[in-house]
Amino acid sequence: MTLYLFTLIRKNMKIRLVNPRMALAAALLLAFVMPVSSQVTAVDLEMVYKIRQEGQRNSDIETLAYLLTDLAGPRLTGSAGLDRANEIARAKMAEYGFSNVRIEQVSDFSRGGWDYTKAYAAMVVPYYNNFSVTPIAWTAGTNGLIRGEVVLVDIKTVEDIEKYRGKLKGKIIMAPSSSQYEVSFEPLATRLTDQELEQLAMADAGGRPSRRVMGDYMAMRELRSKITEFLRGEDILMSITQGSAFNIPRSSGAQYDGKGTPPVTEINIPLEAYGRMERLLAKGEKVEIEAEIKASFTPGKSVYNVIAEIPGTDPKLKDQVVLLGAHIDSWHGGTGAADNASGCIVMMEALRILKALDAKPRRTIRVALWGGEEQGLLGSRGYVSKYLYDREKSEKKPGFDKFSVYFNMDNGTGRYRGIYLQENNLVRPWFEALMEPVKDMGFNTITIRNTGGTDHQSFDGAGLPGFQFIQDEIEYGRGYHTLADTRERLLVPDLRHNAIITAWLAWNAAMSEQLVPRKPEMKSTQQRSPYGF
Repeated sequence: MTLYLFTLIRKNMKIRLVNPRMALAAALLLAFVMPVSSQVTAVDLEMVYKIRQEGQRNSDIETLAYLLTDLAGPRLTGSAGLDRANEIARAKMAEYGFSNVRIEQVSDFSRGGWDYTKAYAAMVVPYYNNFSVTPIAWTAGTNGLIRGEVVLVDIKTVEDIEKYRGKLKGKIIMAPSSSQYEVSFEPLATRLTDQELEQLAMADAGGRPSRRVMGDYMAMRELRSKITEFLRGEDILMSITQGSAFNIPRSSGAQYDGKGTPPVTEINIPLEAYGRMERLLAKGEKVEIEAEIKASFTPGKSVYNVIAEIPGTDPKLKDQVVLLGAHIDSWHGGTGAADNASGCIVMMEALRILKALDAKPRRTIRVALWGGEEQGLLGSRGYVSKYLYDREKSEKKPGFDKFSVYFNMDNGTGRYRGIYLQENNLVRPWFEALMEPVKDMGFNTITIRNTGGTDHQSFDGAGLPGFQFIQDEIEYGRGYHTLADTRERLLVPDLRHNAIITAWLAWNAAMSEQLVPRKPEMKSTQQRSPYGF
């Protein structure tokens, strides 16, 4: 916006000799807009050129992609795999020459660690057919090879439980299919169209979920809890859940508090295998499965974040922080490439670009790779509670007033197309000015809307500027949280594009005269979201 205002004023000044009134109007306009536009850093075209050159010519994204997917492997919270990945990331940050590199504990993890070393399942009656399979995290192993008859259990209400009481001992159970495969004639991978971006830029009047929707959700959770408790006493062999199409099982975790007996063995198999067994049972055929799951539990685990930075150089501003982040934990089926090694790769590369340019930011630019996002934003919430805002006491910590902005990436490998403002319209002029030099990269959409489900909510919920990017979906919905979320899901050109834009935004936030504008504080009688704060 500032650029447009000054362009208008300059044009008016050229007319001053022939139209003094317009010159006076321009001067008055300048006087009135200066307090607002002073929030926007003057655009440094030399720096944007350097960032783009370094990001395109000397990109290290291929290396980071290998390190954080193929080498690190699956990274379930509390697992040995995540411990390994944290150390790989820490070592690479140190190699880049970042400062204050550390793996920092932020909270206990009561569930404890869970790892598996074998996952095998096959239908053996009416014929043999092995399955692609992923165990449900935090469920028990089988203690060797098991074999049992499959029973279809249809429980829709608490009353339905009684129909099965005492009848499931030694059985392998499955529920009716929750979805059916339908042929799609749409492309598997997509980019946002201009029309979709225009629509996204419009304000959304959707509002909060209704009480009825929340009530239905709570009722569903209560029923699931009662089913879990019922099955625990029935001595079943194993439970099976439905996965994705194209022979891809999904990854998820059981509700387990780390105390007492873990939930009975549960596996996820592809939609096709699941549907075949259901149809066989519906026709009266006997179905048997054999399986072996080796799983281990490790108590006393914690949630960690991997942190590094380029220190600020301005004596008055160096303690203020511009923060870049993405979660490094993943589910255990694939190697968490799109969700969310992609975000970690971009944030590390953005800081590498600035370090390679020997940038001297006025404020500190910090990168954080969060642990425990998939279990409830645990790493980012722990960081906020430790440094910025005491959630229990509703009190600001010393770092609160020194915090500038947080940028988060967690929408897969797709290219940045814009930014969600989280209803913070005060920051719109700042983004508009900084988009101007990179609009040829397709980064030009601003929406007032909120988006959720990831770590920026930990900051936004505490009243701090926290933003998530609008990204092309590519094929995110098909692969995330599945066995297929591997290195093949990553588009290096898109990640390179994102790192350049992230570095540009971070640099400007670090050099601006003022902190990035925050939402005005307002009292609210509405209950806070369980996600974030």
